Amino acid sequence: MTNIPNIELISGTTIPQLGFGVFQIPADDTAESVRTALDVGYRHIDTAQMYGNEVGVGVGIAKSGIAREDVFITTKLANDQHGYDNAVKALDGSLDRLGTSYVDLYLIHWPLAKKNLYVETWKAFEDLARSGKARAIGVSNFQPAHLEALVKAGTTTPAVNQIELHPALQQTELRAYHQDHGIITEAWSPLAQGEVLDEPALTEIAGKIGKTPAQVVLRWHLQHGNVIFPKSVTASRIEENRDIFDFELGGHEMAAIAGLDKGRRTGPDPDTFEG
Repeated sequence: MTNIPNIELISGTTIPQLGFGVFQIPADDTAESVRTALDVGYRHIDTAQMYGNEVGVGVGIAKSGIAREDVFITTKLANDQHGYDNAVKALDGSLDRLGTSYVDLYLIHWPLAKKNLYVETWKAFEDLARSGKARAIGVSNFQPAHLEALVKAGTTTPAVNQIELHPALQQTELRAYHQDHGIITEAWSPLAQGEVLDEPALTEIAGKIGKTPAQVVLRWHLQHGNVIFPKSVTASRIEENRDIFDFELGGHEMAAIAGLDKGRRTGPDPDTFEG
C-alpha cells in the first residue's frame, strides 16, 4: 500500500524514511490526525513525552486497524527524567500511555550538558534496548562532542540523531559526522516552520515541476537520506506531504537549495539549551 522507503538502522531494524510528526498537535486532536496519516499510508509516528499526546498516538493507531508491528513508533525522554532510574521508569510510562509493550525508537530528547547526566541516561537506554522495550535507541539535538562522549562511555552507537534541519540550517558538518559513524540523520522542523517556503529558489523549482515549495523541500531531505516527519492537522496537507515520491530533484536544483543555508535556527541551540 505504501511506497515509502525504509532505511536500515545499526540496530538491525528499519525505519520508514517519511513519518508523521505530532509536535504541538493538541492531545484531543492527536488520535484523529494519526489515524488520518495512517489511512493515507504513513507507517511511522514520531512523538515525545514532553508533547503530552502519547495517549492520542496510541488511540489513533488502535483505531486504524493496522497491526502494531506495522507501525514504527518513536518517543523521546522528557528533559526532567535524565538519569538511569528515571529514564527506565519514563519509558514504562510511555508504553502505558501508548498502549504497547515496546517502542521502535527511544530518544534522549536533549543532551542538557550542564546537568551532565546524558551518559548515565544512555546506559539506561542500552539496557532498555537489551530488554526489548526499545527496539532501537538514539538521541536528539546532540552535537559531535555529546555523541563522542556516548561512544566512549557505552557499547552502543546511537542509531539516529534527530536534529533541527532544513534549507536554512543544513548542518553539513554534523551530517558528515553521522555518516562517518553510521548514525541516521532525522530532521525536525524540516520546513523551518514554513519560514523557507517563500524563498525564490524554492518557488521557482516548485513552479517548474508542478509541486509545492513544501514538497520540494521534503524531497530535498529524502535525496540527502534524511528521515523526516512533517506535521499537520489538515487531512489534505497530510496527504500532500506524502506525495513526494513521483519526482526527483536534479543536480542544479539540489545546488540551488544548498545555497539557501544561512545557519539560521528556528529552535534552541543544543549547546546552550537546558530545558
